[in-house]
Amino acid sequence: MPLLSRTAVASDPAGSPGGRRRPRRTALVSAAAGLAVLAVGTPVAYATLGSGASPEPRPAVGAVRGQDYIETRLLFGTERPDGGPEVTDRQFLAFIDEEVTPRFPNGLTVQDGRGQWRDSRGVIERERSYELTLLYPASEARLRGRQIERIRDAYEKEYAQDAVARLEERLTADF
Repeated sequence: MPLLSRTAVASDPAGSPGGRRRPRRTALVSAAAGLAVLAVGTPVAYATLGSGASPEPRPAVGAVRGQDYIETRLLFGTERPDGGPEVTDRQFLAFIDEEVTPRFPNGLTVQDGRGQWRDSRGVIERERSYELTLLYPASEARLRGRQIERIRDAYEKEYAQDAVARLEERLTADF
């Protein structure tokens, strides 16, 4: 239904010689309404970085693209329950280099945070923390699960922590 090319045929109101008929364009309001319908029905928004070229269009909502992945997030506190010095950025990044990167060389994300929780003595602790996000194919869940437990154990032992929280979610990812 082409909204903008519609025309109507009517008699010339001025009574032109020979009773000729001429096309009459639809009202401007109809064209504007048609544009509004097109604009509302077009959910397109792109942000580009770098080249300035538009990215390839993504599949429509509901279309699944990608593979099954597991996202694991680990929450690392920095305060030590034994009263020792807090874990520094340098120490944490060295821990990532030594314990995490060899097990997850394809990539990871670390974010700084602030958290609180009730420790083993019942005291509410507020502390600087780190959130580590790992993404891996669901088909590798068993192997990666063991590796993640080794990371948690190593941090708890090295920095005298009560626990390292682990959160997991199954999702679809496309790179």
